[in-house]
Amino acid sequence: MITTERLRLRPLTTADTDWWVELHADPEVGRFLGGYTREQAAARLAGIEEQWQQRGHGLCAIELATTGEPIGRSGLFWWEQFDETEAGWTLARPHWGHGYAVEAARAVLAWGFGELGLTRITAMIHLGNDASTAVAHRLGFTPLRTDTLAGRPITVHALDRPTSAARYDRS
Repeated sequence: MITTERLRLRPLTTADTDWWVELHADPEVGRFLGGYTREQAAARLAGIEEQWQQRGHGLCAIELATTGEPIGRSGLFWWEQFDETEAGWTLARPHWGHGYAVEAARAVLAWGFGELGLTRITAMIHLGNDASTAVAHRLGFTPLRTDTLAGRPITVHALDRPTSAARYDRS
């Protein structure tokens, strides 16, 4: 589990299926990611569980530290087709604008560069997703290339491991 001052990040499991469907059912949240049926969500979460087992990292539920309420997801996801590890963030709409995406992603980056020893982390952002692009830039990501993910155009942003881990200190 990863913790910050306001958040807890815990590995997602298939037990999160209903919540995952609900999170992505909001048209504004699903605008760039799409929605999920219960079956699709269960399959996606099973893949996330498998990645945790095989790679030692994966996507996490973001919970408020004070209440345990799940408010979104973040974490690291390895994309086989790109041979890259991506940091991602998605929040339920009522939790937009509170700095949670940056806080969660900063903790994920510290974990990835520190404990996991990754040398580069990417952020794959669909064209037009200005809010996620702003989060990526705030974290220090820079555009690397354009590509396609799930048939849709994306900009792949990259961040190399900093020479000083202090920038991503989770405390």
